[in-house]
Amino acid sequence: MTDVEILDIMYMTFQLALRLALPFLLVSMIVGVVISIFQAATQINEQTLTFVPKFLAILAVMGFLGSSILSMLQDFFRQMLSLIAGG
Repeated sequence: MTDVEILDIMYMTFQLALRLALPFLLVSMIVGVVISIFQAATQINEQTLTFVPKFLAILAVMGFLGSSILSMLQDFFRQMLSLIAGG
């Protein structure tokens, strides 16, 4: 393999990782900000209050995007296997 091919593989890997992680990070951040605003408005300073809504939101994202995430991972794996088999 040449250096350019290795760099292309690394670029595809980082791009896939970003596409897979971004929805979870965004939802977690949005839910965290909403809960923080709620805590500031009501002066409830409970640390565990943010955990359950974030967990449920991430589970919902996984439920909605699970099949597309799996198909992206399968496509990437097939590409890597074809690169390995192709030499």
